[in-house]
Amino acid sequence: MGNRFQVSDHFTDGAQYIGGRLRPGTADEDHSVVDPATGESVYTYRLASAGDVDDAVAAAKAAFPDWAGATPGERSDALHRFAGVLAERAEDLARAESLQCGKPIRLTTEFDVPGTVDNTAFFAGAARHLQGQSAGEYSGDHTSYVRREPIGVVGSIAPWNYPLQMAAWKILPAIAAGNTIVLKPAELTPLTSLMFAQAATDAGIPDGVVNIVTGAGRVAGEHLVGHPDVAMTSFTGSTPVGKRVAEIATRTVKRIHLELGGKAPFVVFDDADLEAAAHGAVAASLINSGQDCTAATRAYVQRPLFDAFVERVAELMETVRLGDPADPATDLGPLISHAQRDRVAGFVDRARGYATVVTGGMAPGGELEKGAYYRPTLITGAPQDSEVVQSEIFGPVLVALPFDGDDEGIRLANDTPYGLAASAWSRDVYRANRATREIKAGCVWVNDHIPIISEMPHGGYKSSGFGKDMSAYSFEEYTQVKHVMFDNTAVAAKDWHRTIFGDR
Repeated sequence: MGNRFQVSDHFTDGAQYIGGRLRPGTADEDHSVVDPATGESVYTYRLASAGDVDDAVAAAKAAFPDWAGATPGERSDALHRFAGVLAERAEDLARAESLQCGKPIRLTTEFDVPGTVDNTAFFAGAARHLQGQSAGEYSGDHTSYVRREPIGVVGSIAPWNYPLQMAAWKILPAIAAGNTIVLKPAELTPLTSLMFAQAATDAGIPDGVVNIVTGAGRVAGEHLVGHPDVAMTSFTGSTPVGKRVAEIATRTVKRIHLELGGKAPFVVFDDADLEAAAHGAVAASLINSGQDCTAATRAYVQRPLFDAFVERVAELMETVRLGDPADPATDLGPLISHAQRDRVAGFVDRARGYATVVTGGMAPGGELEKGAYYRPTLITGAPQDSEVVQSEIFGPVLVALPFDGDDEGIRLANDTPYGLAASAWSRDVYRANRATREIKAGCVWVNDHIPIISEMPHGGYKSSGFGKDMSAYSFEEYTQVKHVMFDNTAVAAKDWHRTIFGDR
């Protein structure tokens, strides 16, 4: 299969990046990175122990005073250099991401890597715009102003579906604001997070500002979240694990940012462009093999268009090419692992008892049989309260359901615990605008689904978490707001002192 990234050329010193250098972990357990397209191990490394986490936090703590004390311009210059180094290494990053995740090389080359470079360039500029409220005399006798200051050491945990981009989303706003960070990537996919940290060092970002610990969640992850020297934690992953992270973080009263699960509705009104909606639904449900918490998973289609929508989506899904991720002609790669493929298959197989699998619903055979592949799948006839409608499947599965009036369509769109993303499809600006107001989600697209940009925030409502990634809004998560007040009277006995001294 294709031209593979050679892991052995990059990580002979281990999968921990602490204080500006790679080193092996010290846990009593090894872990293998497996190519999900073949099921073959491509790299085996020693996991991080709690002691490794302590070392990484200590390195970040030691680096914090100087990095926090750097001027915004100095941090901005370093981040601009960082973006340049990433751009120079774009091909290796794309190949490594494709290998460890099974992503088609077209996706990593055209989306994951350029998006990460752009995000880095954005935060290089944003680092110079960390502003508080303008100074003013709000009490009459005092001048007040607001400082926006870094929090300290950030301990973050990133998922396996977008390892490079999630590393960037965690690291960039944190260090642009003057914090230092320890990131724990998923054990399945550490390669590009390590490469990202190495690029930061090579760009001149000081040792200890960016650290990576690759370990098990129950060991390294929980120790990082609960560490007394970690001032904030940011987690992206499933809602159940997010609840566990919150439970641990509250013991030390640290700030928490959670970006959790999603079950995005795709609401098609009867005046929508059917062809655009069908293409949009296929692309948005299958991107990254459906392993995307903003992916379109529930297509609610107004009844006059429903049958035609289902027919067209099924036709388009059947044209999607599964294959070697390293082949630029491949549209859809494997799922992250055989276990994840089997989990997705379990949802679909159980749905056969109460719904109709229109297309897909199986793993391919032949030369793809060894990989964790699953065919694009469309399901109809599922009740609103069924698990395929309510639960996050995280695979290439779209469920289509009809609705009648607009009220019903919006009500059904909101009828899950999640609220990360959604889309509305209509030619009527008033109808679409109503949907954007009333659908409870952190992002609502109109006549499209999935695009993200560095300048705009990403984050959820309800059980999809709270706080924002990307954009200047993310600085709200990674900075402390401090009120500073100066007396302007130079009078010893202030007027308000009468509450203590009376008329004396």
